[in-house]
Amino acid sequence: MKKILAVLFTTVFVLSCKQEKKVEEGPTQMEEVMAIHDEVMPKMGTLSKLVADLKEKVDTTATGKEYEMAMKDLQEANKSMMDWMMGFGDRFDSDEILEGKELSPEKQEWLNEEKEKVEALKEQINTSIENAEALLKE
Repeated sequence: MKKILAVLFTTVFVLSCKQEKKVEEGPTQMEEVMAIHDEVMPKMGTLSKLVADLKEKVDTTATGKEYEMAMKDLQEANKSMMDWMMGFGDRFDSDEILEGKELSPEKQEWLNEEKEKVEALKEQINTSIENAEALLKE
């Protein structure tokens, strides 16, 4: 009985150590990319609302042209997000994205590229929102 308890205790201890190591390693690069996506995706509704708000103010005046430029920046950010998601989905399957399936060397290179793209996309979305909101406050 003592041997069974000792084996059971050792097994639980070893498994818990392995789980701790995994936690200490931090997120994978795929998880980092998806976290950036998940951070900016909820802002797509804000983009749409701002486009509608700006559209009402577009006219032929200088200020109206500013509204139009801000609206176009928001629309381009929206399009960039849709294009990025489409391209990302074409490059990686659901097991690679959601389950952490190991990537081939080629796909690892693609993931490096996608991380740069999604970081630039985040900047584009945030900047277009900030500019539109500032313009609407004037």
